[in-house]
Amino acid sequence: MTDSHTFAQSSGARPSKFVGLSNYFALLATKDFQHSLINLIMYTVVFLLGTLLVGFLWAWLLDKPIAGEPIFRSTFLFPMAVSFVASGVVWRWLLNSAQGDRATGLNRLFQIVGLGFLQNSWSSNITFGILAIALPAIWQLSGYVMALFLAGFRGVSDDLREAARVDGASEWQIYKSIIFPQLTPVALSAVVIIGHMSLKSFDLIMNITDQRTYSTKVPAIDMFNFMTDGDYSNSAAVGTILLVIIAILVVPYLIHDTRSRGK
Repeated sequence: MTDSHTFAQSSGARPSKFVGLSNYFALLATKDFQHSLINLIMYTVVFLLGTLLVGFLWAWLLDKPIAGEPIFRSTFLFPMAVSFVASGVVWRWLLNSAQGDRATGLNRLFQIVGLGFLQNSWSSNITFGILAIALPAIWQLSGYVMALFLAGFRGVSDDLREAARVDGASEWQIYKSIIFPQLTPVALSAVVIIGHMSLKSFDLIMNITDQRTYSTKVPAIDMFNFMTDGDYSNSAAVGTILLVIIAILVVPYLIHDTRSRGK
């Protein structure tokens, strides 16, 4: 079968038929897919804000030359070199929901240090399970955001900083009025890159939980499940919805970047 399933109804080997946009309306009306979209929004917001905050703070600390900076920089960047599959396996153990005498991972650590009240079900939590998945994602990509911001910090001319000091500006005023405004393009690039990565998250979530785990379902997981079940029309519909969401995020940035280069 060579025709597209995006606007067709098909299951298994049955011939497809054109159904227009009904696949999308039916999919968006289901509670399961709405839950996946809500999870995706929560995951994206926490992942994005977490990586921006942690990455920016690391870059700010490393902006001033310190002893052993290459070691710190390499340490912060190291998680990015680990595949999401490998880190997912490790974080699956760290986020184990077992508590009490059977506790492992973070729950066991909290128990040992006397903070047992912090133990929770992590990714098994129906309401906030997806937020636990954002923790390893933040850990893995913060170093990359740090590298972007650090390059932005180092791109500000030392002569400009010195001229501001001669005019009597404090270090905070230099950062606030000169350096931070020049980091806007870097921040925008980080938002687009991290944002589109979060929207298509799949392997990290699959390796920490399971493809059928309701609490951590996102559209990419739904697309895989539909494909596994032979429901190619809904699988194609989910893929198209993700493409549209990513395009809404990326296309305005590309237009803005193109116009900026043309000036």
